[in-house]
Amino acid sequence: MNTPDFSCVVTAPDGGREALRASVESVLDQSMRSVEALVVLPADGPGGLRTEAETLAGRDPDRVRVLAAGAGSAAALRNAGTDAARGTYVLVLGEGERLHPHACRNLWEAGTRTGADLVAGRWTRLTGEDTKEREPAWQRTLFVRSRTVARFAEAPELAVHDALVTGFCLRRQAVERHGLRYDEDLTHSEILFGPLAAAVVGRIALVRRRIVNGRAVPDAGRDLAGLVEAHRRVCHVLVAQGLAEVREERDRAFLVDHLVPLVRDWPRLPAAERGRIAATAARVLPGCVADRALLTLPPVERVGVRLLERGDAEGVLAAAYALRRRGTVTAPLSVGDDGRVYWPGGPDPVLDVTELGHQYRLFGELKLMNRLTRYEADGHGVRLAGRLVLPSHTGPDPDGPLTAHLEFRVRDGSRAFRAPVDELRADATGIAWSTRTDLTRLLRALGPRDTVWDARMVVEDGRTRSVSDLFAAHDLVGPAHGSPARPRLGRLTGDTWQPYVTLRDHLALRLEARRRPARTARRLVHYATHFRPARRARLLLRALAKRRDRLRARGFKVSVYSTWLLRLPVRKGSVVFESHMGTCYGDSPRAVHEEVRARGLPLCAVWAYADSPEGFPKDARLVRRWSWRYLWALARAEYWVDNQGFPQHLDKPSGTTYLQTWHGSAYKRMGFDETRVRLQNAPQRERLQQAVRRFDHFLVRSEHDVATLARAYRLPEESLLRTGYPRNDALVAARVRDETEGRLPRPPLAAELGLSDHRTVVLYAPTFRGGPGRRRRQRLLLDAARFAERFGDTCTLLVRAHYLEAASLPACPPGTVVDVSRHHDVSELLALADVLVTDYSSIMFDYALLDRPIVLFAPDLDAYAAERGSYFDLREKAPGPVTTTEEELFGVLARLKSADAGYQEARAAFAAEFGAFDRGDAARAVVDTVFARHLVPSRSARTGEARR
Repeated sequence: MNTPDFSCVVTAPDGGREALRASVESVLDQSMRSVEALVVLPADGPGGLRTEAETLAGRDPDRVRVLAAGAGSAAALRNAGTDAARGTYVLVLGEGERLHPHACRNLWEAGTRTGADLVAGRWTRLTGEDTKEREPAWQRTLFVRSRTVARFAEAPELAVHDALVTGFCLRRQAVERHGLRYDEDLTHSEILFGPLAAAVVGRIALVRRRIVNGRAVPDAGRDLAGLVEAHRRVCHVLVAQGLAEVREERDRAFLVDHLVPLVRDWPRLPAAERGRIAATAARVLPGCVADRALLTLPPVERVGVRLLERGDAEGVLAAAYALRRRGTVTAPLSVGDDGRVYWPGGPDPVLDVTELGHQYRLFGELKLMNRLTRYEADGHGVRLAGRLVLPSHTGPDPDGPLTAHLEFRVRDGSRAFRAPVDELRADATGIAWSTRTDLTRLLRALGPRDTVWDARMVVEDGRTRSVSDLFAAHDLVGPAHGSPARPRLGRLTGDTWQPYVTLRDHLALRLEARRRPARTARRLVHYATHFRPARRARLLLRALAKRRDRLRARGFKVSVYSTWLLRLPVRKGSVVFESHMGTCYGDSPRAVHEEVRARGLPLCAVWAYADSPEGFPKDARLVRRWSWRYLWALARAEYWVDNQGFPQHLDKPSGTTYLQTWHGSAYKRMGFDETRVRLQNAPQRERLQQAVRRFDHFLVRSEHDVATLARAYRLPEESLLRTGYPRNDALVAARVRDETEGRLPRPPLAAELGLSDHRTVVLYAPTFRGGPGRRRRQRLLLDAARFAERFGDTCTLLVRAHYLEAASLPACPPGTVVDVSRHHDVSELLALADVLVTDYSSIMFDYALLDRPIVLFAPDLDAYAAERGSYFDLREKAPGPVTTTEEELFGVLARLKSADAGYQEARAAFAAEFGAFDRGDAARAVVDTVFARHLVPSRSARTGEARR
């Protein structure tokens, strides 16, 4: 090979033979053949490394060259390799990094097509100590598509993260023309070399293909000073290029990529190593990153970095525990003169942790860190000591009897043993404690199954009980701290209680076999359970378990339902009710059910629930959704009543009447009008059509529903019941009551939620934004904490997440924000609310019946309408102000009376158009129509019939 297209420089400064072999073989295995591997070794390196390199060169002497450099640093080896390269492009691989099989071809094609001096692609790095690899998350944005930029300033994100540490190549002529070199005085010179090269070369090409696998994660703890210095120099390059804003982004990325992970892993480091790194950090970190970058981080993360910057090893440890155990108070927080809550060391804006909301919780409600500081085992038992952290705003009752006990619980929670705490000393910042306990006498485990026990402490003051795990550093306990064990089934099942610290940083005990009799017994048990007959027995049990799981699978249940259960006769008078796929007891099915009960109809009602029967009537017959009893009830029911849809795969029995009450008028496109449905294949669309054909009655509340929902689901005219929604009868009655009696007193639900009469109740009910799938936790578009800070003195925010989602709420002052997502009946919440804040949810059509203020908060209105499609222009027909930012929303709420005055006519027109059939008698009309043959005539009617 005279002039290769690619020269791949492979270095191995640390002497890893396997890593060297993997890198060189990945070069030789390239689909592009005109590639050479230039192996650069330190002249004074280990002989085994040179032997390995010469062996690789012997396999393909035309494509592998070995070069000995004078100095042994990584930068010196890379410079020597770059100088000796002959290829058109030069690519440098770090130790253990491997090229993707088509890496050189992809880089060459992009460079040839664009004439770029630098071509970069994606790469993966190792995760932890195993061999799993993962791409950094930020690469998805950087390499979302292949593109070419004329100069570095057009793609500054290349220097925000360490994007150019590997996975890129340089035209050799550009390297020589600009004199590009790795800084040999910098341990992490690759961090600086890439941005520096990008800043001085011309055209840059980015390819979305993967180039390099197996990059090692920089160990900030081992060489924090080198990482910081490399970051400083990259920032100098950015400033020289006039990219000050990119420098700020680079600062934040350095925090997220290097310093925060170091803080998070702090408890796993030995105490001496923590002290060394903290001393280094105190020397090199001050001034490295501006406070404005720190303030963009979440509270605990920025606290950890600040304490690391100060060299406070113990403070960083507490912050690390708070990071690894979200919501736990790990330091004695204090309230400043400004009312803000600070981590110890404040007042400092970086140490401001007010938004965590710990100040709103009392002793017993808080998760407090109980730091184990001493664990000593001797012949008389175990001596334990620690300290329970207390924030300044709360603590145990100073006048109450303060007691505590340790609790050791088996991992599955089935058994627990207690030991009293001997000494308790409370002060302003915590409770110091110590005790001695005999684990041998205390923990009488059975032996084979209850081998792992978790430790925690319970503190009581006579009124309040606080439970806390025992946090511990990972080097606090070791093999020397074992205690004798006496299991109930004998010491052959275990003879030693060995303490250890779990991955979640709390103390646990494990029953081990250390002595010869117990070890021998365990070997015998292992042999008995692993020799051939035992293995066959396990395989048989596994097969039986699979057969059992098959009998429980939905596919099998559908088959049995369709083949056998549908042949059963319909049970007259039986009704299956379901609301929102079994998630609640509410909506129109509930209103119909209560009307049936109030009128004493001779019907046998069954309610389906999805996860928990909580909230359903105690006297109701319940069946779990998709259980065999559920299928049996559906197959034999004379009536199906629901508002969402019984499972599509279940056919309706021939003698069953299906009442579909539905759950709201349509703003977004539904059914066969949806783009998602139109893009489905024919069998999927036919399955939807078959599910809709099961409806015998479909409730509508206006002609808008007829023109949208009925048409979108292709429902026949004779199936439509123009009665309105039974759930809205309560809203119509509430409006009449408002007009005649006033708004006070509030409904009984207000007392249950702890709402006072003098506060304005704002209900926030956003719509569902996800797709098909499991229930998930969704971040709200409205910042509840900001709402509480702005309106907490006068308003209470009720948050009602969609039934397919769960709201993630911050901690707020008591009485300001209440999560009502699990409340079954949304109509009760609507009747309680003074104001509704929503986006595109159909709940606005119902609330308009109350003639109360509605504010639409739709930050993504145009995008949502474009993606989902809509049946009308929301801004044109809005029943209230349409806001797109929080500031606009808060401004409207602050002047609600004046803002609402201009929308009263629009709201009345909105209610008239979309709720024309809601007259307050929907439940009665539905029962009269659907259950007509079960109606019990009145006593006077029966008497007249008898006389005739």
